[in-house]
Amino acid sequence: VVSTQSTGQLVAALEYVKANPVKFQVDALEDACGVGVTVTPEQIREAVLEKIEKNLGLIKTQRYRFNSGPLMGMIRKELKWADGKLVKTEIDSQIASILGTKTAEDSKPVQKVKQKKAEKKPATVVKEVKTEEPAELSFSGFHKTGQNYTTEGYVVTDHTMRLMKEHLERTGGRVHTRFPPEPNGILHIGHAKAININFGFAKSHEGVCFLRYDDTNPEKEEEKFFTSILDMVNWLGYTPYKITHSSDNFQSLHDLAVKLIKSGDAYVCHQTADEMKGFEVKASPWRDRPIEESVLLFEDMKNGKFDEGKATLRMKCVLEEGKQDPVAYRIKYVAHHRTGDAWCIYPTYDYTHCLCDSFEDITHSLCTKEFQNRRSSYYWLCNVLEQYCPVQWEYGRLNIGYTIMSKRKITKLIDQGLVADFDDPRLFTLTALRRRGFPPQAINTFVKKLGLTGALTQLDPLMLEACVRDELNLSAGRVMAVLKPLKVTVVSSEEKFPVLCIGS
Repeated sequence: VVSTQSTGQLVAALEYVKANPVKFQVDALEDACGVGVTVTPEQIREAVLEKIEKNLGLIKTQRYRFNSGPLMGMIRKELKWADGKLVKTEIDSQIASILGTKTAEDSKPVQKVKQKKAEKKPATVVKEVKTEEPAELSFSGFHKTGQNYTTEGYVVTDHTMRLMKEHLERTGGRVHTRFPPEPNGILHIGHAKAININFGFAKSHEGVCFLRYDDTNPEKEEEKFFTSILDMVNWLGYTPYKITHSSDNFQSLHDLAVKLIKSGDAYVCHQTADEMKGFEVKASPWRDRPIEESVLLFEDMKNGKFDEGKATLRMKCVLEEGKQDPVAYRIKYVAHHRTGDAWCIYPTYDYTHCLCDSFEDITHSLCTKEFQNRRSSYYWLCNVLEQYCPVQWEYGRLNIGYTIMSKRKITKLIDQGLVADFDDPRLFTLTALRRRGFPPQAINTFVKKLGLTGALTQLDPLMLEACVRDELNLSAGRVMAVLKPLKVTVVSSEEKFPVLCIGS
């Protein structure tokens, strides 16, 4: 316990503990917050007299209207741990001894000198259309690189500071973000918000943003989706620092899964998907099976000795929503578009996402609010495997009314022949909006006007269309034409007006 005598010392102590969250020396803490330092009234008086002597002429001129705030600030810099009340009292006392008792003139309010208004000159009208750049998104409130541990809810372990130091050596303190779509559908207007936030945050801090395809579900992934996602990112005006795939890390993810089993934090389970659904699910009867047995069974899963759905690897943790032991690996006998038949077990989002963020040294893992209930498992998994742990930040999802944006529902409409494809102009996918003629600048402006908040946003399509009109008013060319000209002769004009003919 460190005893402090002022609020300033308490604040300094808390700042020191924040900067050294795991291990710190008590002597260094006491030195940082001025424990044992005593500032005597004599020291305060000497400092006050020195500053007043330098400002004596101004004090005598302005008398009691003299602003003593800057004096106090300078003295507090020299005597950091001095009591602010004593400093203020001493300044007031010394000024009073110089000026004497306040006079009636000192008490009068300051008369404001009215300035003559300049004569208005007729304004010159310049007919010019100016293109206004949309205001950038505000990214205040996020932690600085290398200070993950200052974020509320971030979990600090004995390895945190060592891993953070290694992370900073690899990144040089540069911001790393990522846009991680699943390549199982076309991007929609909601993804435009995610693109602007992830790429925009990196750009505003002179950092980099990865485009990472979260390709861990080979059943629904197609090459056209990979191509379309990159196409839409480029169309919105952004270029990825690097294009990566979750499948690039399949071997590393597998090795860490084995490590997780050996540490007693994961086990092979034989419950079916239906048995694991819901929130009030009975604990798995295989939760406490021997570690060696789970290691062998996980190897059997990898070697194809189980049918699909007959075994999963589950992590021993609980999500914020109360769901216990999320699945880390499941069996799927489907060829992967990049790895072919090399694997028949594929990692889930809960297992893959945080570790891929760690591999890429992501500093700010920005995602929508529906992933907030996975933040604890995100931190838990990185820490239990002794991997660098990024910080997860959530923002509100963007929804548009009177339309459908779910990939599953759009696919159903396509299968039923109700819409032509993902680029059907009636949809709000990015390919459909481009086909309708929406300029990408208008979509970016629309997203930036919404700002960055944690609230769910449900908007009318008219708001997006208004941004499109504003953009086209500035950028679209205008042409007039007379398709069916008529000859008109004016016969009642005076001599100074010639005969006017329109058309030919």
